[in-house]
Amino acid sequence: MPYFIYRITEQPVRLLKNLEQHETYREASARVKQLRAEQDAGSAAIIKMIHAETELKAEDLLNEVRERPPELGDD
Repeated sequence: MPYFIYRITEQPVRLLKNLEQHETYREASARVKQLRAEQDAGSAAIIKMIHAETELKAEDLLNEVRERPPELGDD
């Protein structure tokens, strides 16, 4: 299963741009670190890596809305 690298921007609308695909975690992780280091300091874009069967499944996982985990005192 490949690792996909995406650039995610939230403004004005959420956009996912598939940048690259790698077969090993080590390659993908190194590339993500490199892309983050090269990114402008003021950039609002997020670089993310995701492990999925297909590009479509990767985008589905990235668009999934996850609930905020409970915090102490949220009773």
